[in-house]
Amino acid sequence: MTVAYKVLGQSAPNATTETDLYTVPALTQAIISSLTICNRSAAVVTFRVSISVGGGATANKDYRYYDVTIPPRDTFIATVGWCMGAADKMRVYASTANLSFSLDGSEIS
Repeated sequence: MTVAYKVLGQSAPNATTETDLYTVPALTQAIISSLTICNRSAAVVTFRVSISVGGGATANKDYRYYDVTIPPRDTFIATVGWCMGAADKMRVYASTANLSFSLDGSEIS
């Protein structure tokens, strides 16, 4: 068994566009340790985060965060322990193009 601790994904997605942040590689499991979302704008913005098992289309049951607000020039940090299996996808959505997402954790293969 090999464990790699690393940045699993980073993105500054387009506004109002669901974007893949991270897909667990084949024959691998992942443990998400933290999710950081930085609002680079001077306005209040919202975000969404979902995890779809097996990489399927996002369904209501997949959301971990939905339309959470971040104040201007602020950062949202979540320390989590989410487990993901091979082919699972984490997707993000931002109300503006001024959010940066960073995902940290470990991959186990």
